[in-house]
Amino acid sequence: MNIRTDILLRVYIAFGLIVFLAFAVLFKLFHVQFVQGDKWKSMADSLSTKFANVEAARGNIYSVDGRLLATSVPEYELHMDLYAAGIEEDDAFNSKVDSLGNKMSRFFGDKSEKQYTRMLRVARRDSARYLLIRRKVTHQELKAIRKFPIFNLGRYKGGLIAEQQNKRIFPFKTLAARTIGYKNQNVQPVGLEGAYSSYIDGESGKRLMQRIAGGVWMPVNQDIEIAPKDGADIISTIDINIQDVAQRALQRQLILSKADFGCVILMEVATGEIRAIANFTKVAEGEYKEKFNYAIAQSAEPGSTFKLASYMALLDDHKVDTSTKVDCQGGTYKVYKKIIKDSHLGNQVISVKRAFEVSSNVAVAKLVYQNYKDNPKQFTDKLYDLHLNEKLGLQIPGEGSPLIKNPKSKSWSGLTLPQMAYGYESKITPLQMLTLYNSVANNGKMIAPIFVREIRRLGNTVETFKPRVINEKVCSDETLGKLKGMMEGVVEEGGGKDVIKNAIYKVAGKTGTAQVANGKLGYQGKKSYQASFCGYFPAEKPKYSMIVVINNPQGAYYGALVSGPVFRDVADKVYASDAQMYDPLKNQTFVGAVKRPAVKSGQSKATQSVYRSFGMKSDVMARGEYVSAADSNGTSEHEIKYTEGRVPDVNGMGLKDALYLLGNSGLRPLVKGSGKVVRQSLAAGLRVSKGYQIVLELE
Repeated sequence: MNIRTDILLRVYIAFGLIVFLAFAVLFKLFHVQFVQGDKWKSMADSLSTKFANVEAARGNIYSVDGRLLATSVPEYELHMDLYAAGIEEDDAFNSKVDSLGNKMSRFFGDKSEKQYTRMLRVARRDSARYLLIRRKVTHQELKAIRKFPIFNLGRYKGGLIAEQQNKRIFPFKTLAARTIGYKNQNVQPVGLEGAYSSYIDGESGKRLMQRIAGGVWMPVNQDIEIAPKDGADIISTIDINIQDVAQRALQRQLILSKADFGCVILMEVATGEIRAIANFTKVAEGEYKEKFNYAIAQSAEPGSTFKLASYMALLDDHKVDTSTKVDCQGGTYKVYKKIIKDSHLGNQVISVKRAFEVSSNVAVAKLVYQNYKDNPKQFTDKLYDLHLNEKLGLQIPGEGSPLIKNPKSKSWSGLTLPQMAYGYESKITPLQMLTLYNSVANNGKMIAPIFVREIRRLGNTVETFKPRVINEKVCSDETLGKLKGMMEGVVEEGGGKDVIKNAIYKVAGKTGTAQVANGKLGYQGKKSYQASFCGYFPAEKPKYSMIVVINNPQGAYYGALVSGPVFRDVADKVYASDAQMYDPLKNQTFVGAVKRPAVKSGQSKATQSVYRSFGMKSDVMARGEYVSAADSNGTSEHEIKYTEGRVPDVNGMGLKDALYLLGNSGLRPLVKGSGKVVRQSLAAGLRVSKGYQIVLELE
């Protein structure tokens, strides 16, 4: 074979390989496109589209009387598709873009008309399909924005894309903030928001998103593919009026005593429902905020409020009676090398009842030590029978662990028994202590505190919560009677006499003062104290129990002097506002020519509620929200109808109701005097413009 033939052969082989490779490529293209086309298409789609979660509106949290404590309101993030159907043509866009820029400038007020117009034109030039317009837009603002030029072409033609988000708001701001709580990403859930998130959260929806230029994801459709399911509502046990009273009283006393922190809890005796719970921490001189829930989480040595448990054991085990005499030994009692002191009793020989009333440490330590030293387990078993060593199993997270020692505890010593007697070498939270006192008020039945009464979805009850019994009978009826008398004696003749006693209703309870350990130094160095008062009212027929704890007050530090005023302030206002506790009035009947009490004009429901509380029939027949007294005595009412732009009749109303009605009618009131409205400068029914002034005279 010559050289020429060899070259030709190589050329033919190379050409054949090229042709073969060409056919192979064509075959592969055919195979990919027609045989594997669906597979690769789905993969391409998965890289450019995805489903994103759409947050559900969280359920509401209500107070026990139906007022909103926490709710979700819609908030929107606005984007614009600069090539929407209505503005695909340049003429359609250019003819209205200046007007849109003008509207946006005037409405948002952060940029000039030229800046907004330029922004829109540049976005149009860059073929933007998902231009960010505004974040955190309210529903009312969105309604106005939809009327702007271009946007008013409609949801598909105008290019406006509104993505709904949900903003959590708290109408009463800081009231019961730690109890209501919160749920945030990467943060331990707090309060009802956290504990009931599985109900409140609802179920997320799905929305198909498409990736566009710049890696931005925008909705494929205006409508959500799978709608979210809103969360369930929580009906709490909190009474917002009592909560407000409790917070104000606590904060006022903390500022006055310059304390580090404090808490107050008010519980309904029969149900265990928490009506108010407040916690404040000092953040600056004279400034306190709710940062930690001391009421349920702070386990600490309780001090003298624990004496209730000690005397309950002594009386129930028949070790002593209320008349048993105790020698206070000059106000000192030595156990091993420990000297237990009373600063105010001297050499008195007093009864058990009196020892409780004046809160003698010597008396209770001596009685417990002498009666249980040979069998300390009998004493600690009694405390364990009261479940003081166990958590309450609350409906909200964060409950502190109690510490009640027994003879097998590693830290048990010869001093433990007498020191436990007056509230040391033990730890318990304020709410756990209140639960013990509440059991005495509840005729021996110990029930767990509850914060949630009901869960509802779309108005239908999903779950209800009833009182959970911890102990059917904490002690005998005989012991209960004696303990009640001793606690009444604290207020009538003992440590609470000068601060808590009043002539209108009786209070039963116990003061507490405990020295607070100073870290590793123990009780050495600078001394600090915790003052408390725990009890219930009215003593003869208890409806509410309450505990107040204040830590490290400056100056006076005794429980009655520091915590007593808070207890008294809250109890007074609760008693005054609860008509059911006024038994003498409740049982009266009105017959013959006896006049019914006069009422103010105002809310129809409030008027009817007052009448019902006193067992009287109301003449309020109208279905309207507000009524006006029909005569000078206020004993007959008629409906008040009010509309915006017309003057309502507010004669006879209190200032609060009058201002509410006038504000809703668009009027600007000027108030003179105090009391109830006796004259208004504009006649009822008169048509006036918004913002018109009306003068109210009150007497």
